[in-house]
Amino acid sequence: LKLRNRSAASLEQSLPLAQALPVLKRDLAHLAPPSTRDTQLIGELQSSPTGSGTSSQPRFGSIAGATGGISGQSAQVSPDFYTLSGLLDTASPWPNVQKVAYLLVDSTNRSALGKDLVRAVTRNLLPVGGIAEEPAEQILLTDVAEVSFLYHDGTDWQESWDSTTEETMKLPRAIKVQIQLAFEDRNSRQAPIELVVPIVAEASTNTTAQASSNGGTQ
Repeated sequence: LKLRNRSAASLEQSLPLAQALPVLKRDLAHLAPPSTRDTQLIGELQSSPTGSGTSSQPRFGSIAGATGGISGQSAQVSPDFYTLSGLLDTASPWPNVQKVAYLLVDSTNRSALGKDLVRAVTRNLLPVGGIAEEPAEQILLTDVAEVSFLYHDGTDWQESWDSTTEETMKLPRAIKVQIQLAFEDRNSRQAPIELVVPIVAEASTNTTAQASSNGGTQ
């Protein structure tokens, strides 16, 4: 009976994680290169607020009110990802481009060990009148203590990324997500869960485009 109970508890704990990781992987694997003159829907990839204007200042570290629908204080733990993971259907007029951000939100469950990992999605990237719509929220995982994103530049893992300062490589070669689950005591502490997603999208630069138009080699 004890073995059955432990097996059932272990399975119950692993199911949310098995559902959350594919969602994360899909968002990151379909990252879109930052906008050019022809693709104004897609913003820059910046892991911390820099520059000026709403497009270059993601809600990183924002407190309650950054998104609606889920109560409690929240902090955005990821940059704004512009990804091609949106699902097309006959009921929604949006393209497959969407803006996704991940937040840690205080749980409404008083017995929770940690926070809720929330996925906030914005489908309408060209709102009427320039007034941004509130993103739709989805709880991916509960009892989370910490989430971090690392970016591989081809040589080493970097803690931050800013595509506005990169001339030849707008997107990292890969992104690593580390999820530390909350624990009751030191004996139950586990190593962080890691997810590494290669990024295969490449953004063409002005130099490459100019060389191609002049018949240069690629």
